[in-house]
Amino acid sequence: MSAFLAIGLVVLLLFLRQPLLIILLCLAAAVQMIWGRGQLDYIVEDLWVALNKETILSIPMFLMCGGIMTRGSTARRLIRVAEALTCRVPGGLGAACILACMVFAAISGSSIVTMLAVGGIMLPAMKQAGYSERFSLGVVLAGGSLGVVLPPSVPLIIYGLVTETSIVDLFKAGLLPGLLLVVLFAGYAMWVNRRAPTRPFDWADLGRALREGVLAILMPVLLLGGIYSGYFSVTESAAVALAYALIVEVFVLKEMKLAELQRVVIDTAKLAGSLFPLLAVALSLALVLAEHRVPEHLVELLKGWFTNPYTFMITVNLLLLVVSCLMTTTEALLILGPLLAPVAAAYGYDKVFFGIIMIHNLEIGYLLPPLGINLLIAMTAFKQKLGELTIAAAPFLVLMVVGLALLVIFPWITLVMVR
Repeated sequence: MSAFLAIGLVVLLLFLRQPLLIILLCLAAAVQMIWGRGQLDYIVEDLWVALNKETILSIPMFLMCGGIMTRGSTARRLIRVAEALTCRVPGGLGAACILACMVFAAISGSSIVTMLAVGGIMLPAMKQAGYSERFSLGVVLAGGSLGVVLPPSVPLIIYGLVTETSIVDLFKAGLLPGLLLVVLFAGYAMWVNRRAPTRPFDWADLGRALREGVLAILMPVLLLGGIYSGYFSVTESAAVALAYALIVEVFVLKEMKLAELQRVVIDTAKLAGSLFPLLAVALSLALVLAEHRVPEHLVELLKGWFTNPYTFMITVNLLLLVVSCLMTTTEALLILGPLLAPVAAAYGYDKVFFGIIMIHNLEIGYLLPPLGINLLIAMTAFKQKLGELTIAAAPFLVLMVVGLALLVIFPWITLVMVR
């Protein structure tokens, strides 16, 4: 009954459209009152303890790195390489968009930054090449969503923080699921445009593109190579990525002025300033939940409903798909991550595996109305109606659901890089 009271409080506050910060604070207070000793001053102490984590520093550094790369020439240089590689393939421009989004997502760690940086260049290029506007919009929206699951994804970092899961393992686990989506998206792009005109492959053109783009291509190699080899921690890799981006864009390529850097710093500070209070309360809530064994109570409750792990996983996937339509990824991770991850572990699901499944579900929400963040940003950036964008994204949504089903059926896709 107590668990239902806490859940009912969250539902009521969501219905009243209260800010997420208020919802999390009220939930933490409710947990202290119901399961604890009613001493609410512990919440303030937990806020300081929760933020005393080095990994949190990586978030603003990855955000700033993405901002620098967006305002510089990285996206354009990556697209040149992708176009030179796929020019001989029917539908190659669509595949080039997906490949460019893949590499840029591995640099920026952000879905929105990837969509705007690559889409701003590729959308007019695909229209000019004769691709339909609907397909062009869909491929840009889908390519942007790759920033959610491909490392160094900010949602992966948030999940790792609120569930106390190794972020390095999450980065490793997110690589193959991300590449699976790349293959599905690029394959669909080439199949739909299989009769599109092509141009002969030109080794000289590829060489020029590689010379221009080598510094951009080296970024994810340096970043992910350092993490996977164990040479960098997540925070160190963020610092290296930021330093590399500054040196390349400001001093080597000179595509970014120092005045623009000031704007990037201010934008990053605004994003971090809005995220950190939420993260502090969510992490303190996770501490309170663990201290009072709330996940264990939830496990006991759910085991009366779901007798086997497969029923639980199907139900959770359906729940997360619904949640992804109503909450942003950050909100869903902060509220549901500390609750669902221990329950999934009790049913025998590795927390790393469950994290990828959870984020993949929420990634689908980036393209689902009414709160699909990529749809909302694209409405303003590309001057399109929500209905048209939703229709354009529909085929890629189907592919994302197929990818999710493959991850659930074949867990090794997620875990083979971790073990």
